[in-house]
Amino acid sequence: MSSTSRASKKAKTLLLLVLVSIAVLVNLSFKELSNTSIPLAVVRGGSMKPLLHEGDIIFVIRKNPNEIKVGDIIVYRSVRGHLIIHRVVKVLNVSGHLEYVTKGDNNPYDDSFLNEFSRGRGVTFDRIVGVVWAPHGMVFKIPFIGYITLMLRG
Repeated sequence: MSSTSRASKKAKTLLLLVLVSIAVLVNLSFKELSNTSIPLAVVRGGSMKPLLHEGDIIFVIRKNPNEIKVGDIIVYRSVRGHLIIHRVVKVLNVSGHLEYVTKGDNNPYDDSFLNEFSRGRGVTFDRIVGVVWAPHGMVFKIPFIGYITLMLRG
């Protein structure tokens, strides 16, 4: 191996370490600011097109149940435990507890067709991880970077 290729390999390794370090610091910093255990999420699938695409990274903040409204995009745990990123299309008051009917922007039906409403009405607050950060109504996202994590997970 030539000294040029060894130097190139070292530079690539160093760059990767710097990027991973920055990602960890951003994640830890945003975890404090967002008040949620999952401050960043990677979009999988096409259910939120054209706004969100697979591989986009979104930032997640915690809100109280009464602060979540129609039009917000929430991140919630499916009944099988994986994360779903969909828009709130209706807020229901069921016996004094708020539930949220959700739908992917690119889906023809709400998430009841996915059997995600365990009580049959909406997503309960205890399953909500947070709300997608959208300062001034504009969703803040980093396009494509999440593909790296999708490739690593396989």
